[in-house]
Amino acid sequence: MNSTIDITKTHVAYEWKHDRPLIACRMSPDGLQAASSSEDSSLQLWTVPTGQKKVLAGHESWVHALSYSNDGQQLISGGCDGRLIWWSAKEETPSIVRKADAHSGWIRGVAISPDNTTLASVGNDKIVRLWSVATGEKICELPGHERHIYSVLFHPNGTQLVTGDLLGKIHVWNLADRKLERTIEATPLYAENKGQNAEYGGVRAMALNIERGELIAGGTHKATNPFGAVHEPLVLRINWADGVLKKSHSCEGIPGGLVWRVQWLKDGTAVGVSGGSTGGILLFFNDAQEKEMHRFKLPTLARDMDIHLESNLVATAHYDNHLRISGMFAKA
Repeated sequence: MNSTIDITKTHVAYEWKHDRPLIACRMSPDGLQAASSSEDSSLQLWTVPTGQKKVLAGHESWVHALSYSNDGQQLISGGCDGRLIWWSAKEETPSIVRKADAHSGWIRGVAISPDNTTLASVGNDKIVRLWSVATGEKICELPGHERHIYSVLFHPNGTQLVTGDLLGKIHVWNLADRKLERTIEATPLYAENKGQNAEYGGVRAMALNIERGELIAGGTHKATNPFGAVHEPLVLRINWADGVLKKSHSCEGIPGGLVWRVQWLKDGTAVGVSGGSTGGILLFFNDAQEKEMHRFKLPTLARDMDIHLESNLVATAHYDNHLRISGMFAKA
């Protein structure tokens, strides 16, 4: 398969069906496996490119948070049941390695440190928790958010943790002293609808590019009717050094969309996946223009994505029960 990147040639290469709508997805570090979660509370491990499926049962509710260990041997999932589960992802018959009752309410995000030693988890109880990847023991708690926490990532040097919440506040934590170092304001991602008595939006996704000195944060804005799913996708480009907003990437013609995940390509292109009543769309941004440089319409509503940079493949989890693998290159 030709893997020379060309985002204008993006196409669906594989699509595999489960029994119920999918929620989240991740690709393994070697690109030979994809994991997804479903509304039947199970996880699915898919072999790439054959689509062979293994179903994992262990959660008692939906799973929004997934992360492979850096060596790809384990998959860690965080459920709306507040439970973290470590899975042996690469065994012939995957099994549960350990469980931890981690949060009160939904777990929204998990991330693993660059040295593969520490797991961070966040969720609706507004507490950041750190865990030992090797033993599952809790290391510490980091309180400080005022609303639900949606997203979490480690700085590539492993010394800082970054978390984003409903109010559009991005907290940067110093892991040496386990204290809040600074807060970056991403308030365009927050909306309050007084007529519906609703707070909406938040920092649903983040990705940090140290070489460029930029943080991207994704979510939604113009939430004129949040309960009716009337809101447009939005990606913010933020200067990492001082937290100043550099650019707001808005997307015309997507009246029902929310950016569920953002990632960087090797050339500095920012990618987001929008899902909502308008359907599923991959959005590609550069730093020269506010609007997207390219968009790829997915077949149906998407809820998550993950990019394997070495193969230029994108996994997307869809409401129509499908996991789709798209190639960002010309068809052979």
